[in-house]
Amino acid sequence: MLRIHCHAYFGHLFEVLLMKLMKNEEAVSPVIGVILMVAITVILAAVIAAFVFGMAGNISKTKIVAATAAQQGASNIYITYQGGQDAPSVATISWDIAGTTASKATPAVGWSTYGVTGTTGQDHVTVTALFTDGSSQVILDTYV
Repeated sequence: MLRIHCHAYFGHLFEVLLMKLMKNEEAVSPVIGVILMVAITVILAAVIAAFVFGMAGNISKTKIVAATAAQQGASNIYITYQGGQDAPSVATISWDIAGTTASKATPAVGWSTYGVTGTTGQDHVTVTALFTDGSSQVILDTYV
């Protein structure tokens, strides 16, 4: 008889624990939701702070200068430096035409080459500007 009584007691205890567990399971979903919302808010704040305070990296500013290239005759290619907003900071321009490279220090706006000899077909022309801050940028990449 004692055995049945103990078994019944543990059965009742099991039912009580099961009911408490079921009640607690209903609260798990809102708690997880709140934790996820807080985590997303913290991550978003960190990303925004990184951009606002400049911790996102060292992004170089694109300079605004230009050059043009034109072919006259069978193989004479002329490069003209057009200048631009950042023209005063250009220290040197260099060009590569069909594997031949040359450069011009402190070019004036409107300066042009004296007819670089290319091939009779299309030539790949690349013009690069070196700036006084040490940066360089391709300002023309075309075929003529």
